[in-house]
Amino acid sequence: MSRPSLWTDLDCVDTDKTLTYLERSKSSPINLSLCRDDDLPPPHDSFLQIVPHVVGRLKSLTVWGTQENLQDITARLSHPTPLLEKISISASGYLSEDHPVLAPAFFGKDLTSLRELSLWHIWAEVPWRRMVNLVLLKLTYTLPISTRRLLDFFESTPHLRIVNLSISTPVEDAQNGRLVSPACLERMVVYFDPLSALLDHLLIPVGVVLIVHMDLESLPDEDPPTFLGNLRNLRCFNKILLYPDEEDPSIHLEGPNGDFCMIPTSSLDHWTCPMLKCLVHFDVSKAERLEISYGHTPSSGSFRAVLRSLKHLRFIKLYHCESPHTFIHALHPSTSSSGVKVCPKLEGMEFVQFVQYDNRLVKNIVGMAAARASRGVKLKSVTLTHYCGDQHPQLDLVELEKHVLHVECNPQGQW
Repeated sequence: MSRPSLWTDLDCVDTDKTLTYLERSKSSPINLSLCRDDDLPPPHDSFLQIVPHVVGRLKSLTVWGTQENLQDITARLSHPTPLLEKISISASGYLSEDHPVLAPAFFGKDLTSLRELSLWHIWAEVPWRRMVNLVLLKLTYTLPISTRRLLDFFESTPHLRIVNLSISTPVEDAQNGRLVSPACLERMVVYFDPLSALLDHLLIPVGVVLIVHMDLESLPDEDPPTFLGNLRNLRCFNKILLYPDEEDPSIHLEGPNGDFCMIPTSSLDHWTCPMLKCLVHFDVSKAERLEISYGHTPSSGSFRAVLRSLKHLRFIKLYHCESPHTFIHALHPSTSSSGVKVCPKLEGMEFVQFVQYDNRLVKNIVGMAAARASRGVKLKSVTLTHYCGDQHPQLDLVELEKHVLHVECNPQGQW
């Protein structure tokens, strides 16, 4: 009863409760959370009766409602909010382009105290240059935004750390050559294509996790897209993760200076090949680890072309790939030109599969390992893990141990 901070979370479900909380919270900043399913709040709604008089005490505002009541609610919040740090507003049932539009007066005020802004399936005229303390921005709607306004926003938010933009492709009206670097950015997710509309003007700083949804087929075969040059601070990726699963395909490039993830937006019959093709646009020459999961098998030639550029690769993991023989064949020295050692620093490989055991697997690994050992690039370890299927033929395992320093076999999938 004597601690005002314990009475600052309001939901405005009951008028007596709301009055009691406001009285006991005294002058403390309040957190208001509203969930309104009806088209309009009833006249006796405690929010309509009470809250407009204490808007100046708002610290956070979370609203979930329909188009009609969102407009009515925001129209009653058009008062100065000097303490407001967080806004999260979501429209229910809107998946079309006809998003609700918030009352402009609400965002017409000075929001210099605001630290987090999330707008889901609604449209609002955001004061792009008057949110200097913003740390988090999440926008989800299909109406386009001016690239110039977005760049103005990045320039005027020096503390911005997290950005999630799921919007229509921005209108390209930025001045040619304009480049903005959000110095404190830590994580950015972009859900529109082409990405050049915005990323051509953003210099991504060191340490960022950047996730983009893009059409992999639209990438050129040779010259990289212009915006990839703005990722130069993230270069020297030392880990490559390919997830060609049809339900959730993605490419992850991880490194000491930050991570870059590409998620395809177009429908492809075979994901692995275009994913491998994309790697030519990035500096993966110092990558030490490659993992491929759930992939349609590319040709050994396309895989070998990528492996030749991975001169520092030390470990390969294949997880439930359709046919690991393609990868084994690509690492076999006899399939490369004379004197070429594919992945000369490769030390270990791991094969993890859910499918029935293939008796040719170990035999092919033995042939590849023996050939590499004869070329002076002997493998240190090979691990074979299966969740089902017969055990590996013991004779093949004995033969493999002649060419690899350590062989580990878990036929029942024991990690």
